[in-house]
This record gives sequence, structure tokens and C-alpha cells, in this order.
Amino acid sequence: MLRRIINPILFLPVTFSINSVNVLSSETKNYIDNVLEERVNITFVDYQEIEKLVLNNQELKSLQNLVASASFNLSSQIAKRYPSLDFQANGLPKYVAGKKYNSNSPNLKTSQFTANPSLNIKWDVIAPIRGSEIEIAKTNYKIAENNYEIKKKDLIQEARIRYHKYKKSFQDIQNKQFTLDLSFTSLENAQAKLDAGIGTKFEVLEAEAQLSRDKQSLNEKKIEHEINKISLKEILNIKEDFETNKEQNLIGFWNHKLNKNINEGLDKNLSLKNLILQQSIKKSQANSFLAQNKPNIYISNSLSSTFSKGDSLATNIDFEKSGSNYTNTISLNFAWSIFDGGQNKKSYQSKIEEAEAEKYTYENLKNVLTTNISKAYLNLKLNEEKIISSLKEIESSKESVRLSRLRYDVGISTLKDVLVRQSELSNAKSKNINAIYNYNLNLDELKRLTFLDISKNCLVSNNTKIKNKGSICNIK
Repeated sequence: MLRRIINPILFLPVTFSINSVNVLSSETKNYIDNVLEERVNITFVDYQEIEKLVLNNQELKSLQNLVASASFNLSSQIAKRYPSLDFQANGLPKYVAGKKYNSNSPNLKTSQFTANPSLNIKWDVIAPIRGSEIEIAKTNYKIAENNYEIKKKDLIQEARIRYHKYKKSFQDIQNKQFTLDLSFTSLENAQAKLDAGIGTKFEVLEAEAQLSRDKQSLNEKKIEHEINKISLKEILNIKEDFETNKEQNLIGFWNHKLNKNINEGLDKNLSLKNLILQQSIKKSQANSFLAQNKPNIYISNSLSSTFSKGDSLATNIDFEKSGSNYTNTISLNFAWSIFDGGQNKKSYQSKIEEAEAEKYTYENLKNVLTTNISKAYLNLKLNEEKIISSLKEIESSKESVRLSRLRYDVGISTLKDVLVRQSELSNAKSKNINAIYNYNLNLDELKRLTFLDISKNCLVSNNTKIKNKGSICNIK
């Protein structure tokens, strides 16, 4: 009788503790959920839509203006092929008033309005430096276009990384919520055994501690999910909230062999093409230095005129007197800088050496790209295996959790064993989430590096589908 009275008294604090944990859990969950509560969803973000949405990125718009600038600069250089026309007027009009005194002659007066307009036409028939300047402007324009495309593709890849990370973090929340539910069940079972007199307080405390850790882990994943959302909005320049399909799936399959990946990647890489263009610019700059020692030939035509009203240096001013004259001069001109002390020759050699340096930069970048493509390809194959093995591990861990609960319920196992199996199941799910996440990242990286397309069908070398159930091709 005394034992029946003592047991409820001893277990009363434990009951209060469990109730307080549940209340705290509810308050914490509500607080975090309220903080992260979404507002109105106005934009749907999908994997296929990222390429369009990334065009709103501010950095990309800045590069678009640089392309326009390079285009205008090219037009400016091409305009040097055409004649130039200058109009000049010295005094329009100009009034001159004065008086000249001489003891041996009458005094002379001046009171006159004049205008002196002139029209000058110049046409560079032969300008050796002009061709190099136009060629440099063309190359810079092409580089600006390539830089825009490079940045756009980089932003698309980065946006897709953030997109996958956002979806991954949602799956992490689901996994942690699943683990939390298991911990609640474990706590209820431990408490029920304690109430029945066949359990221990230590097991209840152990279940409470695990429950508290799982709650904290869940809240961390919720915050991480929100941060990933903000990061995705930033790169896509989305001001309001957005909506997306949060389910994590394989975005496709890679049916291209390693050698094809490397060959296509090196052939189409815009950074490599830019290095070739930079080398071309250096050579054009070198040629422009040599051109400065070549003769310039140009045609000029100058038409000048003078209009006047009034008198100049007269004893009596005739204010109605007027006059005009004009002169037209046309000439073929020749200018030649014969010797400059070797300055242009040395500048030419300097640019040639810079052009040679670009060759080594080009070869180095080829090696880096080859390495990156190979690493991405091999990591893709590794993550394929991880996806398959993690799925098998999940199935085994689920069965282990089920069996450990049955053993615990019949008293031939401990709660510690159940919690360990729960943790193993959670880890297995986490491995699968990470493997899918990394697999998708590898696909996007290979697409960025090789310019090849991701396939929706999984094929082997003879373009037939793989029927092996243990293959990545049969993962849904």
C-alpha cells in the first residue's frame, strides 16, 4: 500500500517535466513558425524558370550596359574612316572701334562690325593606325559579349545551386520532423513503461534529452531553410515571396562519356576564347605602335570668308560701307614620323611578349578546365552510388527501428538501442538527401563546363534504357 502511494509521488516531478517539455516545445515551435511565416506568394520558381528569372540580376544588367558601351566604342572607331567637317567663326559678329593718331598725317578712325566664318573638311585617306584601333574595338566588343554570357551562365549555375540548397533544406526539415516524431513516440513509450512499473526514470530522462536535441536540430533546419530562401531571392532579384515545388528529385541523367565532356568543354569554353581574343588585342596594339612610324596621307579643304560693315582706319567713318571676301584651299597632305629613338619599336616588342604570355595562360586554363570536368564527372558517378546505397541503408534502418521497438516493448532491449537506431535512420535519410543534392549539383556543373544538355532519359552507350533495378536510372 505504501509503495502505491510513494510511486506516484516519486514520478510526479517526471510527469511535470514531460508536460513542461511539451509546452515548451509547442511554444518554441509556434515562435519559430511565426517568425518564418510566409506572406503572399507572387512568383513561382521552378528549375526550368531560373534561366529566365536570372536575367533580372543587377550584376548581369550592369554587364549588359558594358556590352552596349563596347558597341558604341566600336562605332566610334569605325567613324574615323569618314571625313570630318568643322565649322568655326571668330566673332559672330565682332565689333572693332579705335582711333589712330599721327603727327604727320590725319587721324584715322575705326568703327566696324566683322564676321569671319570658316568651314574645314578633313579626310584621312591613309591612316595606318586606324585599322589597328578598329580591330581592337571589335575584339573588345566580342570580349564584352563573351563576358556577359560567362556571367549569365555563372549566375544561372549559382542560382540553381541555391535552388537545390533551398529544396535540400526543406527535406532536412522533413527528416528532422520525422526524427522528432520518433522521439516523441520513444518518450511516450518510456513514460508508459515507467507508469507501469517496468521502466526506469533514467530512460525517461534519456528520451527527454533526445527529444530536446531533435527539437533544437529541427529549429536550426527551419532557420537554415529561411536563409536559403533569402539567398535565392537575392540572386534572382525577387522582392516579394515566392513559391516552388519543394520535393527533391533527380533533375536528369548524364549520358555523355568523359572524353566527350572534355572535348566539348574545351571547344566551347568562352573564357578560353577570351584569352585568344586578348592575345589578338595585344598583337593589334603591337601593330599600332609600328603604324605610328608610317606616313599619314589626308585631304583637307578649308573655306574661309570675311564680312564687314563700317570703316577701318579712315578719316571719316562711313557706317553704310560693307564688304566681303572668301578663300577656298584644297590640298593633299603628308605627315611622316621617321625616327622616334626606337620608342615605338620597343613598345611593339613589349606587346608581342604580352601576347606570348597569353599562350601560357590559355594552356593553364585548359588544364584547369580538364581537371574540373573530370572531377565533376567522377563525383557524379560517386554520388550515383551514394544515392543507391543510401536508399538501401534507409530500408535496413527502418527495419532496425521496427525490430528494436519490438524488442524494447517486450523488455529484451533498452531504450538506448531504440534511440541509436532512430539516429541511424535519420542519418541514412540525411545521406540520401545530401547524395541527391550533390548529384544535381554535379549535373549543373557538368552542363556549365561542357555546354552539353542534361537528359531526361537514362541511356547507355547504345542508346538503350538500363533495366537493372540497382541502377540510378530506376530511381524515382
